Amino acid sequence: MKRWYKRSLAAVLTVAMLIPAAAVSAAESKAELSYSVTKQAAEAKAALLTSSYGVSSVQYALFDQGRIVVSGQAGINDEQGQLPLTNETVYGIGSVSKVYTAAAVMTLVDEGKLELDKPLVNYLPEFTMKDSRYKQITPRMLLNHSSGLNGSSLTNAFLFEDNDSYPHDQLLDSLAQQELKADPGAYSVYSNDSFTLAELLVEEVSGMSFTDYIHQYITKPLGLSHTQTSGDGLDNDKMAALYSPLKKGQMPSEVVNVIGTGGIYSTAEELAIFGGVFAGYEGTVLSKKSVSLMGEEEYKRGLWPEEGSDMFAYGLGWDSVSLFPFGDYDMKALSKGGDTLFYHAQLIVLPEQGMAAAVLSSGGASTYNGVFAADLLLQALKERGKIDELPAPKSFGEPKAAQLPQEQLKYGGLYAGTSQVYKIDLDSEGKLLLSSASQPAAGSVEYIYTENGDYISADGMMKARFVEEKNGNVYLWTSDYLQLPGIGQTKLSHYAMEKLGPNAITDATAKAWEKRDGKLYYVVSEKFSSVLYLQNTGMAIHLLDEAPGYVMDQKITGPNSSRSDISIPAMSGRDHSPLQFYSENGIEYGKSQGSVMISEDGVSAIYAGKKSRVTIADNGFARWFKIPEAAAGKMLTVSRPAQSSFAVYDAAGTCVYFSQVEDNREVELPVNGKIVFAGDPGSVFQISLR
Repeated sequence: MKRWYKRSLAAVLTVAMLIPAAAVSAAESKAELSYSVTKQAAEAKAALLTSSYGVSSVQYALFDQGRIVVSGQAGINDEQGQLPLTNETVYGIGSVSKVYTAAAVMTLVDEGKLELDKPLVNYLPEFTMKDSRYKQITPRMLLNHSSGLNGSSLTNAFLFEDNDSYPHDQLLDSLAQQELKADPGAYSVYSNDSFTLAELLVEEVSGMSFTDYIHQYITKPLGLSHTQTSGDGLDNDKMAALYSPLKKGQMPSEVVNVIGTGGIYSTAEELAIFGGVFAGYEGTVLSKKSVSLMGEEEYKRGLWPEEGSDMFAYGLGWDSVSLFPFGDYDMKALSKGGDTLFYHAQLIVLPEQGMAAAVLSSGGASTYNGVFAADLLLQALKERGKIDELPAPKSFGEPKAAQLPQEQLKYGGLYAGTSQVYKIDLDSEGKLLLSSASQPAAGSVEYIYTENGDYISADGMMKARFVEEKNGNVYLWTSDYLQLPGIGQTKLSHYAMEKLGPNAITDATAKAWEKRDGKLYYVVSEKFSSVLYLQNTGMAIHLLDEAPGYVMDQKITGPNSSRSDISIPAMSGRDHSPLQFYSENGIEYGKSQGSVMISEDGVSAIYAGKKSRVTIADNGFARWFKIPEAAAGKMLTVSRPAQSSFAVYDAAGTCVYFSQVEDNREVELPVNGKIVFAGDPGSVFQISLR
């Protein structure tokens, strides 16, 4: 295994040598500032995250005027205390990797090897799709999320201690079978596949592997000796430990095998130093022009709601180029968050202030890290005298009810976001009731109509309005102040959902889907090391009486197919996953974005006798079994090949044992549970029950 671990001081000194002399002088002039108040605030918030927000460990760093001025960590790294948590502990940064990918593309732009607005096929001729509009996609559209790609082809992307390049290697084949969900450039909506495609673009143009390119053009020039990719082969002893409520003790390392999308690993200090590239120190790896281009308001090129600084306002690679609350201080702020299944990350850069903050964690959420990182910056700005006061918590105020205009009633009905259907009821008293159409027992959120045409929640923290867009669609726009007690506040404003129209289908098509209603389909295409086996891997088919012709947000397009056509920018319209069904040997399977699932009708009962065996077929599909009453309560022992695994689930679908993360042991079979066996074709599992 390669080891990239050197002292972080060397990384800081490398940056110091590369930044302009004037900036170094500025850093030296600030040497007398101790940042003591910022350090105390950071320590308190880190302790709160690990005690009250489900965070196992957190690591943070603040880069200011050319150097790391604050850094620290809190929580546990391993329960035995053998791997201490330090500033050199490495975390997965998830989708913050996209900023590295965008930077890699921009280095090629700087070298004149590609142009942002030329067709992608000019540089990646093997790229093709069923939809001819793919020829209009440009590198810029990949980086600003406006390519029109469906979203995420992530089969075997998240594995335990396994850096299989399958999702990278098969992407072009997968895209060749897909159509676009929107005209390229029509609007920006979060797209993982766009950045895996950008990874392939870098490789094709440079003639290098993406991992080698990142090291040669980004990590080595910046002295980032701890920053690596899943392609390097990760050293588990250097990684932040992972924990799950589904398993006692430490988990194996999680490996994300779509590097350009989310497969880079780093420390908070090195991530903050990388952020310094965009904080006034452009000469290190990118030209000043490219740094500026990455921070432009790309989201405004297509459909987008009108609103100020927020969590989502896409640049090139950035989630936001106008982050709350920095706009209230007339400061530009760039941000990018990242979430894998276990790691969470946030990078915020204040380009005009020469500052960057990074927060990484095992457990929690990138939203928590983002609020923490923003507070780090705000505390330091106040300590430097750049702002007078820290921001006070905001709200929209107590709503004053107004008479609901009659024309507002037309906006009631069913709305959808990705994989979600909502019901909106409006009454003459001016109340808007928002509920889940598929889970009505979950209750509803109530808004009150006010005289300026907005609906506001009783606590004043949420605001909504209906918008009829130029594309003819009706959206519910919402704006929420998200308050994290003891940590801070952030803001999310977006088109949360789109009004559904009618979708007429034939009787034959309706009957075909009615047979699937309420059934579960289990993933069979994931590798034995897949992290997903620790989750509930069943997909439920739900038809709603209120939405004939739909399966959740997707329009039913035939007896064996469905497809979503919601057009929502930002996040609520991400990851379209068209469904296709087919039968093989009398068993129905479903396909979606490269994943294959088997109907529960094709899942037989495990043999309840003392001895049996299970063999993986030539197609390599995982094999699922029901636990019959005769086997429930018995103790299961499995002898299996090295490259294989099995998992046991209870009646609710919760994983109670997964051999990839636990030592071999007897497992009590739960009533009405399931078992899955996964491995290479021909793998044989010897099963004993007692």
